[in-house]
Amino acid sequence: MNNPSPLTTSIEVRFADLDAYGHVNNAVYFTYLETARVKLFREGFADLVAEGLQFLVVEASCRYRKPIGLNDEVLVDIRSAKPGRSSFTLDYRVHNRSGTLFAEARTVMVCFDAHKGKAVPLPDELRLAFETQLTP
Repeated sequence: MNNPSPLTTSIEVRFADLDAYGHVNNAVYFTYLETARVKLFREGFADLVAEGLQFLVVEASCRYRKPIGLNDEVLVDIRSAKPGRSSFTLDYRVHNRSGTLFAEARTVMVCFDAHKGKAVPLPDELRLAFETQLTP
């Protein structure tokens, strides 16, 4: 298997994202992660979403490395790790093109069938994508 590239999303820092110290507020980092994650699901798994499959966050963590300022370039990389029966883990790197690491984060997600109202096993299409495209 080749070493696949992560999905990378560019984030525009808004003035409203800043706290009283002029840095992106710590809670806003989770919005940046969500922006990248929604892009992943829209671009890669729109058919599954249209069928009623939802991807719910059941756990989220973030390690802040360096503050983000208003004029910083921000990129979010996503990679998959640890696919389980009905859950999977996504790892994130928040950085810029120069190599500055702003944060590292992780979310544990569960596949949830909105029609059945319960967690369901990962579809083969999703598992294959994680194993071949988003896994280091």
